[in-house]
Amino acid sequence: MQEYKVDGHVSSYLPEGKKWTLVWSDEFDGNTLDESKWDYRLYMMGKRHRTWQREGVLLDGKSNAVFTVFEKDGEICSAQLQTGYNYMDAPKSSDPTFDEGLVWPIGKLNEHKFVKRFGYFECRCKLQRKPGWWSAFWLQSPVIGSSLDPEFSGIENDIMESFAPGKTIQHMNHYNGYGPDHKCIASGTEKDGLDLNEYHTFALEWNESGYTFYVDGKEDGHTDSPVSKIPQFIMLTTEVQGYRHAQHAPTADARAAVGDKFIVDYVRVFDEIK
Repeated sequence: MQEYKVDGHVSSYLPEGKKWTLVWSDEFDGNTLDESKWDYRLYMMGKRHRTWQREGVLLDGKSNAVFTVFEKDGEICSAQLQTGYNYMDAPKSSDPTFDEGLVWPIGKLNEHKFVKRFGYFECRCKLQRKPGWWSAFWLQSPVIGSSLDPEFSGIENDIMESFAPGKTIQHMNHYNGYGPDHKCIASGTEKDGLDLNEYHTFALEWNESGYTFYVDGKEDGHTDSPVSKIPQFIMLTTEVQGYRHAQHAPTADARAAVGDKFIVDYVRVFDEIK
């Protein structure tokens, strides 16, 4: 890996044999989240998720975004950040579109803050210390599942998902939506015993030839097909366990995790110079 220096911050290490330029980043400097770069994800598939809240992420003044688990109105909550929007998440309208009473099933759409096709996407973070919630760094397509051609409709790229302290699962690419046509491809290896006191980097190189994943500067998996050919947006998310289960209630571990932290040092996106 080759070093790429960023003034006043920890350097990135990028794949050798190529030239790179930084095209987007958030070092989380200052004390206020830059909402020109990020928005809060509050809805999923048109429905308000009652545990995804704006209060769950703050800047600590030391160039970190700090995600926390907290209790609000009896619910156990956390935050999700995104640089763009999936069309399915938009709250649904109840107003008839035509005289026949048909209703357009997608609500008002928003302009993306940042979307990108191809590049090197990197996050440096400290994983959460307690079970009961999970963290993730991923890319999402604005129109995933709108066709059976993932080149056209995009792919969900799970670069890092940690469901338990010190552990990450394999990198996953999901495509063709989340219903009966859903497909996925895993690559890389599960990680266990990652030091919770240290920062770790998780990255994805995405180009026309496929996807190569990296953990702490080392290649950790590759898949060459299918490849999204459309711009996608960045997701930096946390979620508490239990609400996707039949009971739609937090687990005991989720309640015990209140106050725990997932700390992000930076998110950076690089373009290959050809």
